[in-house]
Amino acid sequence: MKKISWLFLLLLISTQSHASNQKIYTVGIVPQFDIETLHKIWEPILLVISHKTGLKFKLVGTPDIPTFEKSLSAGKFDFAYMNPYHFTKADQYTAIARDHGRMLYGILTVNKSSDILSPQQLDGKVIAFPAPNALGASLMIRSELDKVYGINFTPKYVNTHSSSYLNVAIGLLPAGGGVQKTFNQQPNEIKERLKILLKTKTVTPHPLTANKKLDKEVINKFKMAILSMKNNNTTQELLARVPFSIIGAAKDEDYDDVRSLSLEQYYQE
Repeated sequence: MKKISWLFLLLLISTQSHASNQKIYTVGIVPQFDIETLHKIWEPILLVISHKTGLKFKLVGTPDIPTFEKSLSAGKFDFAYMNPYHFTKADQYTAIARDHGRMLYGILTVNKSSDILSPQQLDGKVIAFPAPNALGASLMIRSELDKVYGINFTPKYVNTHSSSYLNVAIGLLPAGGGVQKTFNQQPNEIKERLKILLKTKTVTPHPLTANKKLDKEVINKFKMAILSMKNNNTTQELLARVPFSIIGAAKDEDYDDVRSLSLEQYYQE
């Protein structure tokens, strides 16, 4: 952590010396966590990229996933980190990087003290989800509960993954959707109260994308800078917070597995 703190301070000083009239590129991040947590994860990464490229970036926060979706569909971000289903709907963006060390899957959590042992026991219940169109944490789970388990349930959308887990941990709702990475990053006092009831099938994880309207040189500079961060232990530690366990290049065709899930009936415009 000390290495990261010193790196952050050094890069902050260096980037502040750049010309104030330099173009600032906006970066949008799907709000799986609260805005403060997202800034802690992404601002050090953007400072490194700025230092490597000479470009300036601004992290644009959105309060919840539906608001992020609206900004995304309007093409408001220059660069964006989004869920894979968002990407299949966002024609303005092209994939530039993703994690090559893991796959994405949804998890359905229940309270560890509950007697729920199978998804069928949730028939007729209210289930927490971060948002209608969160891929692993909502779309894929709702699809499997419907198509595989054939149960009826009422979704309650609570804005973030953290809120979904919290609702289950304190007993407000019997079950809540999420993904493994956000579950792992919850405080111990939350994780210790939960158990994972269901894991969905796996798909290619979240892409980091660039708006197609950008100059190709700018896109390539950004791409090469973030990919090179894996070559240094300190900057790789920053990537691991996203988490990018093994960051690598991405292409649009990587997300054909998501397109094949036929989730359109569960997606909400």
